[in-house]
Amino acid sequence: MKRRNFINKTALGTAAIAGFPTIVSAHVLGKDAPSNKINIGQIGCGRIARDHDIRDTIRFDSARYVGVCDVDTKRVADAKVLVDSFYKEKTGKDKYMDTKIYSDYREMLLNKDIDAVVISTPDHWHSQPAMEAALAGKDIYLQKPTSLTVKEGQQLREVVEHKNVILQVGTQQRAMPQFRVAAELVRNGRIGKIHTVKIGLPGDPAGPEAPEMPIPNNLNFDMWLGSTPEVPYTEIGVHPQNDYSRPGWLRQRNYGAGMITGWGQHHYDSAAWGMNTELTGPISVEALAEFPKSGLWNVHGDFLVKHEYANNITVYTSGGYTNGVRYEGTDGWIFVSRGSYTASASDPVDKEKSSKALNASDPKILASQIGENETHLYKIDDQHGNWLECIKSRKEPISPIEKGHKACAICLISDIAMQFSRKLEWNPDKEVFINDAEANALLQREQRKPYGTDYVKV
Repeated sequence: MKRRNFINKTALGTAAIAGFPTIVSAHVLGKDAPSNKINIGQIGCGRIARDHDIRDTIRFDSARYVGVCDVDTKRVADAKVLVDSFYKEKTGKDKYMDTKIYSDYREMLLNKDIDAVVISTPDHWHSQPAMEAALAGKDIYLQKPTSLTVKEGQQLREVVEHKNVILQVGTQQRAMPQFRVAAELVRNGRIGKIHTVKIGLPGDPAGPEAPEMPIPNNLNFDMWLGSTPEVPYTEIGVHPQNDYSRPGWLRQRNYGAGMITGWGQHHYDSAAWGMNTELTGPISVEALAEFPKSGLWNVHGDFLVKHEYANNITVYTSGGYTNGVRYEGTDGWIFVSRGSYTASASDPVDKEKSSKALNASDPKILASQIGENETHLYKIDDQHGNWLECIKSRKEPISPIEKGHKACAICLISDIAMQFSRKLEWNPDKEVFINDAEANALLQREQRKPYGTDYVKV
C-alpha cells in the first residue's frame, strides 16, 4: 500500500487534535488526565509493521506512536516518515509529531514515557524483546509465532504472568467474525460431536543458491542475527533492501520453521477455539514433510501433520486442504477461512480457493442462533483495538500469552515431528515429549551470546 493511500485510509474517522500535548505516560496520568493517550513504541519496521501493525494501531484515537526502532536505518527512517506523515495528515500541523528513532529496542524500553510496544520483528526476535518489555513494565502487542522454541515461549509466559502486563498475541483471526461464529456453532453442538479437524496450510517452495554479499551499511547484521548462528550475509536471506515484499528469512530454519509457524499459529489457535482446547494441546503428533535438497531456503514444503487429542478429536494439517479450518462432526461440517483478507499485500493467498469465508454441510447450521444460555465466545471488532482497550481496563485480551503459547507450541512440535519418522507422544501439561530425549532436545536451541532469552536477567 502506498504511503499516501495508507495515510488517507487510516485518517478516516479520526478527529483533528487541537494541539500537541506533552508526552507523558498514560499509566502515570490516569483516565481523567488531560492527555489520556497510550504512548507506543514500534519494534521492527518491516513489511508486517507497515502494512498491518502500525496501520491497525495508529488509527485508534487512544494510541499515540512516539518511537520507532529497527536495526536497519533505512527502514526505521521510513517508519518515522510514515508515522509523522499520518499525524500531519490527521491534524494539519507540519510538526505535530517528531517520532523518535531508535536503533536498539533496549534503549526504547528505558524510556519511561512509553507505555506499550508493538513487536513486529522476524520470528527469532519475538520472545526476547517481549520478555524485556514485560520486565520494563510495558504492555505488549506481539506478532506470532509467539516464540522460536517451546522453551522460549515458556520463559516469556513466566515473565509476562509475573509482571502482570497486558500481552496480546497477533492472532487476528479471532477478530474476524466468521472464525468466532464457526467456533461458537461447533462449541454448541451444531454439527454434533466433533471428531475431526482438517487445516489447510501451504508449504514453501525451494529457493535459489545465494552467494555471500557485503553487509549493507544501513544494517546491523550482527544484531539482526541475534541469538541465531553467525552466517554470511545475503539479501534474500534477510529482507529486501529496496522494497517491503515478503522477506527471505521466512524460509530459513535459523529464523523460524516456515508456514507451520508462520500461519500455523493462526489456524491452530482458531481450531482450538472451536475444539475447546485453547489451554491444552495434543497428546501425540506425527508428520511427513518434504524439505529442499538445495538452495538457501530450507523450511518444509509439502507436508502432512496428524495430532491426536485426549477428547478423541484428530487434527490433520496439509497443503492439500483448502486454506482454512474445517470442523467435522457426527451431524455435519463447518469450514471457515479468512476469505479474501490479507494482513499484507505479499501474503501468499490463493484468493480464488479462499474466497468463501464460512460454509457448512447444511445452510441451516449457519443460520442457527446461539441461545442466551449457550456458550458465547469473547467478541471483539479489532485485535489491536482490543489490546488498547485492555491496556486501559487491565482486563485479559482475547489472545493472551497462555493461549498464544499453547497454539505456538503445537506449531513447534509439528516442526519437530517433521524431523522424525515416528509418532511422538506429547504431554500438553508438562510440555515435553514422553520418553523421547531426542525429540525433547529440539524443544530449545543453543543461543549465541549475548543475545537470547537465556541471557535476559529476570
